[in-house]
Amino acid sequence: MRLGDRIRQIRDELGLTQGQLASGSSVSQGYLSQLENGEVKNPSAAVLLRVAQAMQIDPDELFEAAGYPTVRMLRQIYQDYESTVDADLLRYLGNLPRDRQRRLLLILRGMEQVLNGSPAIGNGSDWATPEASPPLTVRTSPQAAALKGAGSHPELTRARR
Repeated sequence: MRLGDRIRQIRDELGLTQGQLASGSSVSQGYLSQLENGEVKNPSAAVLLRVAQAMQIDPDELFEAAGYPTVRMLRQIYQDYESTVDADLLRYLGNLPRDRQRRLLLILRGMEQVLNGSPAIGNGSDWATPEASPPLTVRTSPQAAALKGAGSHPELTRARR
């Protein structure tokens, strides 16, 4: 519904004349008539606020009719963009240190690439920043060394600095 039609409708429902509404909103009757007839293309927010207050209605009624964005309108527009992620998962991730969040994200991206059959990007060492993690080295644990004769394999472990 157009702004002018909405003002006229509410004014009529309240039983107010144009003169009464103009007087109550500190707007000239001529300007109010122009508003109701759609002759004012971009009414100021201040005028709309005064008219809404004089009619004792939510100013968003007039702002929306005039095409101004309101909180209510933005909520409707972005309602579909609300997070559907489990709240417990978000809380858990939010409590992780930033470097662990980054590592987890890189792991998840790698898993997604594997599941989607996408080729791996990079040389595989980008799962953590070099300064945050020491390089991988092959080291035999004492248990593995004892079993070496039994055909065990060395373990991948992190080198200590």
